[in-house]
Amino acid sequence: MSDPPLGWRLTRRDLDAALIMGSFCMTFRPWSLALFLLALWTGGGVSAPATEARPSVYVLDIDGVIGPATSDYVDQSLAQAEAQRAELVVLRMDTPGGLDTAMRTIVKRILASSVPVAAYVAPSGARAASAGTYILYASHVAAMAPGTNLGAATPVELGGLPEVGGKPNGNDSASDPKASMPVDAHRTKLVNDAAAYLQSLARLRKRNEAWAEQAVRMASSLPAEDALHLGVINLLATDLDQLLRQLDGVTVNLPSGPHVLRTVGAEYLVLEPDWGNHLLAAISNPTMAYILMLLGIYGLIHEFSNPGTLLPGTAGAVSLLLALYAFQVLPVNYAGLALILLGLLLMVAEAFVPSFGALGVGGVIAFIFGSLILIDTGQGGQGISLPVVLTLAAISAAVILLVTNLALKSRRLPVVSGAEELPGARGVAVEAFTGEGTVRVRGELWSARANQPLRRGQAVRVVERDGLILLVSPENKEGNAP
Repeated sequence: MSDPPLGWRLTRRDLDAALIMGSFCMTFRPWSLALFLLALWTGGGVSAPATEARPSVYVLDIDGVIGPATSDYVDQSLAQAEAQRAELVVLRMDTPGGLDTAMRTIVKRILASSVPVAAYVAPSGARAASAGTYILYASHVAAMAPGTNLGAATPVELGGLPEVGGKPNGNDSASDPKASMPVDAHRTKLVNDAAAYLQSLARLRKRNEAWAEQAVRMASSLPAEDALHLGVINLLATDLDQLLRQLDGVTVNLPSGPHVLRTVGAEYLVLEPDWGNHLLAAISNPTMAYILMLLGIYGLIHEFSNPGTLLPGTAGAVSLLLALYAFQVLPVNYAGLALILLGLLLMVAEAFVPSFGALGVGGVIAFIFGSLILIDTGQGGQGISLPVVLTLAAISAAVILLVTNLALKSRRLPVVSGAEELPGARGVAVEAFTGEGTVRVRGELWSARANQPLRRGQAVRVVERDGLILLVSPENKEGNAP
């Protein structure tokens, strides 16, 4: 039996199915055999040889401070790469570091990824400092471009780097890195935790553990060439194409087992952050979230004080919701948030219940201290800018003082409307009467009672008001109209 034409593949099952369907077609309609043969020719049981798809590589750009938006961007992109069965994900990094919680979220996502991840510090002049060093160590492949550097992995919330006992460039290991540990208990715990974390990643990826500890305890940094020489990274690559060529055939360990990379001829796609990532990046800055919270609170206060204005209340509600969304991903100290709310309540109470400044001053103090401790910097968070806190506190205090001053001035002014304003008002008798009659006061007719006889048109002055009756007396003895 001759082989089928090139490009065709016919199985025994296909032949059996063809015979059965052919017999059926001949039994009922002879012309249907032609249609059956045409369907068989175009794909029913005969298939063209499948062309092998090019491997796909996804590129993620981590540029700038690492925060909640970055971790969300990496998580979504890795999920997309896993769904599309990508061959590799490249994290192209240029970062000074960032939030500790966001960094650990990214590291855990990389360790659980079913797609290989390569961290690539590029282009020349870029760096992977602080949190970027942890991500580089966690990745399956660590690569750098010439002219880049990494390191300085000491937790930045310590308020300063610990004193170093060796050379900071990392070329020579310190004889005893632990000798330079900070003596403060809180700092010691943070440094020890960070050092153990980075060492565990180095052991997992079989990279230089000694330098990992030195990067944390001594804030050491390395240029790309020295990092390759010390076994901190796997390779150097000038650009992405060279990186993919060098990675072809490299075996990496995934949760499912060893995997051999096929990156020659791969097509790569740069995944950009979506609008949600951009929004989160904008509002997750602690200072911006803090300002949004204050705008929201002041907007709602204005709306409650002046119902129906709508715009302040709407803008305030939107700002407050955005602030709460940002606080959800930031290390918020709820004691600080409570102090801020207490301070605002006291300052607002000062405007409505003047206490000669006692409530206002207490509110400003609570507001400042709450703002300073709102973000828990002990978890690696960036605190709120002190000038912003002081400026907003000064503005709030000035507004409260202005409102209080206006309230005191209005309290001293004489009454100009209402029942309390009538005593002392001048009017004219509409008719002559003795006892009870009618007078005109400020254009209104009132029932009046007088102890003396009054003539029509005589000027009178209101003595007091008894319900809807005015007690009046003559303006002068001559009875001249005013």
